[in-house]
Amino acid sequence: MKVNKLVAAVSMALSMGLVSGAVMAKEGNVANVALEQPASEAIKKLPIEKAVRVAPPMVPPPITRKHPARVVVEMETVEKVMKMADGVDYMYWTFDSTVPGTFLRVREGDTVEFHLSNHPSSKMPHNIDLHAVTGPGGGAASSLTAPGHTSVFSFKTLNPGLYVYHCATSPVGMHIANGMYGLILVEPKEGLPKVDREYYVMQGDFYTKGGYGEPGLQPFDMKKAIEENADYVVFNGSVGALAGENALKAEVGENVRLFVGNGGPNLVSSFHVIGEIFDKVYVEGGKLVNEHIQTTLVPAGGATMVEFKVDVPGDLVMVDHSIFRAFNKGALGNIKVSGAENKEIYSGKQMDAVYLPEGSAIQSVDTGAAPTPAVAQNLEEKIKFGQRVYEANCQACHQAGGVGISGAFPPLAASDYLNADHKRAANVIVHGLSGEITVNGNKWNSVMPAMLLSDNDVANVVTYVLNSWGNKGGEISPEDVAAQRKAAPVQAVPGAH
Repeated sequence: MKVNKLVAAVSMALSMGLVSGAVMAKEGNVANVALEQPASEAIKKLPIEKAVRVAPPMVPPPITRKHPARVVVEMETVEKVMKMADGVDYMYWTFDSTVPGTFLRVREGDTVEFHLSNHPSSKMPHNIDLHAVTGPGGGAASSLTAPGHTSVFSFKTLNPGLYVYHCATSPVGMHIANGMYGLILVEPKEGLPKVDREYYVMQGDFYTKGGYGEPGLQPFDMKKAIEENADYVVFNGSVGALAGENALKAEVGENVRLFVGNGGPNLVSSFHVIGEIFDKVYVEGGKLVNEHIQTTLVPAGGATMVEFKVDVPGDLVMVDHSIFRAFNKGALGNIKVSGAENKEIYSGKQMDAVYLPEGSAIQSVDTGAAPTPAVAQNLEEKIKFGQRVYEANCQACHQAGGVGISGAFPPLAASDYLNADHKRAANVIVHGLSGEITVNGNKWNSVMPAMLLSDNDVANVVTYVLNSWGNKGGEISPEDVAAQRKAAPVQAVPGAH
């Protein structure tokens, strides 16, 4: 009821001319209206350009003109359900139907004519606060827009830099937490140094009623948000948004520039790319340049630009180095680098031998004492209980979705090694495994430590994995696990599946 009254009040303000706006045309274009404050003669003389809009992680091309322009930006706010993680959906509030919103690219000295349209299906009014704006609310005071309406305002880009924009409608934190943020780049008049590739990465923290990975359509949890207890910390709006087929790409020898933002609403990012050193960091998105940086802080509501040359092929991993956020809350992304190897810069693994100090066996991982869990009574409960075991003990290495980590931990998803022998999987968990194996045609040579899990936990987690991520199904029992404890450890056989 309060929301309906607020929407009605905003609509009345629009109709009375108290807020600059227009009803959206049916075809989705901005209706033709006379602006309350016509452009000055100087602005009228500027050449008009329509802002280029592309979906993240891509960005519009660099600006090549040497003069200011009147840049028309048309942006739409849309409330829509999208994927947060495998099996998890969320009602996002968005700019241009993506999280983050469209990357905006303008030039120092431009005049930006901003058209903000709120889709008729929206339940809430929205506005926009661009940190690149010099003026009340960064534009928020002029852009409050009811569903089915369009607001128009203009601003001049006085300061070059990389800036965050976000919704600033009350409750501001909730609008940002639901995904309403993005970046605007104001290029300096002389432009930025040329690079081979540019990408757009933005971190955000999300707060859901259910815990990480709990399936279904998850609603926003205000209590968790106020307590800053995030369930998800992700790049570009969802777990895996920049992984697998969505990974960023580069070639050996190329220079890469990342425009990195942090929508928050709460957490500061410790942005790091595993396997790279930043040649340049434009501190907080401004003019100051730092060099040879391993990790850079990106505050909530802030941004940075990082540049680096890729010298060797392989998978680089973008993380928030507040590291539990990366391996347990989703703040992971990949850059796949292809090209010729350079053994002088990086040799790759040259030897792998088992290290057994003082005659010890393979080390076990002590997961600590835990209350005796309930015993699963059927396949459905086994899968449910097994998911908990997986997330607590296995996910850090084998990842959400069982995709593994290239060069380190083999995939469990659609795994021929796993599907070929279910009981072997239990044997590996209870005894550990060292040496080379082949999974899905790829060779892996590492150490899997024995895990101190109960027979029930091992049976449940193996059953969960067998019934997830494209595997062929099946189950094993606690009795099967007990038998494997008494059996000899599985030996790795090179080339065996």
